[in-house]
Order: sequence, then C-alpha cells, then structure tokens
Amino acid sequence: MLSTAPNAAASPARTQPILSVQDLAVSFDNGSGPRVQAVAGVSMTVHPNQTLAVVGESGCGKSVTAMSTMQLIPRPPGRFDRGKIMFEGRNILALSEREMLSIRGGKIAMIFQEPMTSLNPVYTIGDQIMEAILLHQNVGAEQAWSIAIQAMKDVGIPKAEERMKAYPHQFSGGMRQRVMIAMALACQPTLLLADEPTTALDVTIQAQILELLRELQRSRGMGIMLITHNLGVVAENADVVCVMYAGRVVEYARVFELFDNPLHPYTRGLFNSIPLLATRKHRLTTVEEVVKDARQFTLPPPGGAGLEIGTKHGSLIPWWPDPPTGVKPKLAQEGDEYALVQVAPTRWVGCFKSAEVAAHPSPAPDLDYRREDYQSGNA
Repeated sequence: MLSTAPNAAASPARTQPILSVQDLAVSFDNGSGPRVQAVAGVSMTVHPNQTLAVVGESGCGKSVTAMSTMQLIPRPPGRFDRGKIMFEGRNILALSEREMLSIRGGKIAMIFQEPMTSLNPVYTIGDQIMEAILLHQNVGAEQAWSIAIQAMKDVGIPKAEERMKAYPHQFSGGMRQRVMIAMALACQPTLLLADEPTTALDVTIQAQILELLRELQRSRGMGIMLITHNLGVVAENADVVCVMYAGRVVEYARVFELFDNPLHPYTRGLFNSIPLLATRKHRLTTVEEVVKDARQFTLPPPGGAGLEIGTKHGSLIPWWPDPPTGVKPKLAQEGDEYALVQVAPTRWVGCFKSAEVAAHPSPAPDLDYRREDYQSGNA
C-alpha cells in the first residue's frame, strides 16, 4: 500500500483529453457460438503529460482497448459494436484505413508486449526505425537516418550508429525493448500506448525502461496509457488507475486514492493477493476468496468516509458477473446490469444497475490529474 497521499499540485487550467474512450464495446466471432464480448462498454481518458495505468487479469480487455485505439483489431473476426474513441476531435473508429495511416505510428504510437516478435528478424534495426520516420515525416533518407540515430541515443543505446546496422537477434531483451521505444517515439507522438513494456525484463532493466519513459514524457508532454499487471509499477509511475475485469471498468481513481482505499472487491482482491514483507502467511489470499465474500460488496468500505453515495443513489452494490448469494440487487427493468457510478468527485466504481442508479446516470470518468512528484520533476 502507498502511504500518505500528496496533495494535487495546483494546475493553471484544465487540459483537454488527448484521448477519450467513450462506451467502447468490441466483440469477436466465435464460429457457430455466440460472439465473445472482449470489451463491454469501457470509458477512460488520457490527458497531456499524464500516465493512465490500465490493470486487470489477462483477458479482461486491456490490450483490445489499446489496439482498438489504433484500429489494429482484425475485422473480421473483430467488430466495434458501439462507442467512440475521440482523438484530436475525430472518432478513430470512423476513420478509413488511409486516414489511419497518418495517425497510427505517428501521432499515436504503441510499444508491444514482446519485442522479439514485434521486430522483423530479416531487417536491420536502422531500416525498421527509418521506415516509420519516412512514412510519417516529410524527410529524405539521409535526414531519416539522422533522426533514427538520435532516437536510439535518446533511449540510451550506446554506439547508435554502429547498432543501426545490427539485426534484432544481436540485441539483448532490454536493448530490443529500447529499440521498440525508439521506434515508437521517433515521430514525436502525442499519445503512447505501452502494452506491458517491461514484460520478461529483469528488475534493473525494468526500472531503466520506466525511468526512460518518464523522462521522455516530461520533455515532450506526451500522454501514456500504461498496460500492466504489476501494481508496483503502477504505484511508481501512474497518475490515474483504471481497473478492468471481464471487459468492464470496475474502478477508476487517482493512484494514491486507489491504493489507500480500494473500493471494489476485485481491486481489494488484487491488493490482498500481494505478499507483504511484514506479514507471514502460510498461503496468500486469492482474488476469488475476496469476491466470494458477501461482506466485501458494501459501499463504502471501512475508511471510505466522504464518499458521496447514499443521498442520490441509495445503496450501491459493486458489480460482479457471478456475485455471492444475496448480493445482487433488484435491477432496472431494461438495459445492462452494469453501470459505472461516480461515488466521489474523483472516484468511479462499477456497480449493479438498480433502478436508482439507472435514474441518475453518472458522467464518464475524466481525471485531469498528475501526481505532485511528476510535476516537480522528481521521479
């Protein structure tokens, strides 16, 4: 758990989101069976110079959300069922492939999970970085070569000019990840989608990669969507946290508030399953044990003073696809059983859509917040 939450630094003016995902739903064809709903109404925003961490177990829809932002979902079998992804005043999902070429890799860049499968083994590192530069910038081959070398230097790759002629198999895992970052940032993107950028890296290289991303973000004012399973990485790097489960957002809050007082049973389950140095246990608590406890489905939980619930919505029950017996309330007659409810000015929790909740819909999550240590320039 994080300790004392610092006060938010005063901001001269509210910024407009770089990216606004609005009620996104994505499904995939399942042959003769029903379609698989990978994302079922996700909403989130990313502001300039802000890191939004998206956490949740494998298969919850994190990567599908990020890949939808770049229209990388294969269609078919994928399909955008509803929603919008707004970027620079345009709905990404409504753009043609030709229009996406000016955005994908240029204004929006992505670091994929596994660099060895993302880099082409038969082309040199220099050729692959230059390809993105020539595609998105109006420069010649000589200038693209210089930009590529500078991009490699920016991510800390030594002897950049020599390494431009090397192939991916000649780099270590950490260096390949740096190459992926150099390729993503060479065109000065406004938004970076980092899908588990430190997977399979040892902790020292992981720290270097994350520090590198923080430095580049501060110098360029770039927004970052950080997808990860590592709550330690979230605690050190995120401004805002979006917790997902089963294709839905179950909690959305500032990083310190979420760590100090998780509201949804699934979020509490994630924290309870982390081993603590000061506590000795025969076995760790599992997420399943937490969400099967009916006592966890009460808002506000202990320590939740100040939550603005009860006066407008009555009793709020956190949403779960298979809740314990007696937990599920009477739902509104029509529509989905899930609703993302604003329970405080800076907190949203996925709840069952009772009649009271349906009668008072909440605004979509949007937090223009940056942690104080980032704004002061200290990581």
